[in-house]
Amino acid sequence: MDTAHLNSLSLDELWILHEQVTASLTQKMLVQKAKLEERLHRMGLAGEATRLDRKRRPYPPVRPKYRNPKNPAETWSGRGRLPRWLRPQLRGGGKLDEFLIDQASVQKSAVN
Repeated sequence: MDTAHLNSLSLDELWILHEQVTASLTQKMLVQKAKLEERLHRMGLAGEATRLDRKRRPYPPVRPKYRNPKNPAETWSGRGRLPRWLRPQLRGGGKLDEFLIDQASVQKSAVN
């Protein structure tokens, strides 16, 4: 297409042209995607692409294992990153076992 022709078009005409080009490209991309998926299916690789779409299995909730003595509402299961309240206490010489939640109190709170 001639750039002089594009310069002579109004904003509305350019927008309509943009929408037509976008629709045409979208259609061509969908056709190409369908062809590629068919080729993958024939090669036996289609299952690998669908594996990426699967959701992870649900895991049961993990009970807290450690508690902040200064704020009992702050707990940590022991998984993932150290919580903010625990880092400085461990750096200060504290041991992780000092923050363990008493199993008897856990069972009492579960019963209540």
